[in-house]
Amino acid sequence: MSMTTTLLFLGMGAPPAGGQAQGGSGMLMMGYMVIIFALFYFMMIRPQQKREKERRAMVDSIKVGDRVMFCGGMIGAVATVKEQLLVIKVSETTKVEIVRSAVIRVLGKDEVPASVEISK
Repeated sequence: MSMTTTLLFLGMGAPPAGGQAQGGSGMLMMGYMVIIFALFYFMMIRPQQKREKERRAMVDSIKVGDRVMFCGGMIGAVATVKEQLLVIKVSETTKVEIVRSAVIRVLGKDEVPASVEISK
């Protein structure tokens, strides 16, 4: 067997002809995969689940009179709370129905989001 063929077999993880595979390499690879999955879970999946749980609690706690901001940037006061919809009072004469899941955050009474500048 030539040296190139031996290197090719070693590079692919297969033992060269007449040799035997090492028994621990499969377990080592499984160990690395478990570690990578655990890191992925604790660094990405778990924090995302925590944020979603907090957001769901915030949306469920919305009540009449709260000021809310939606994903489109609209801000209004909640006039009526329905099961899946909120009726939002945008101005003195305008009311809009919006799906609860579109709420990004609940604002304080006179709070203005940091990225919004009010021109006078």
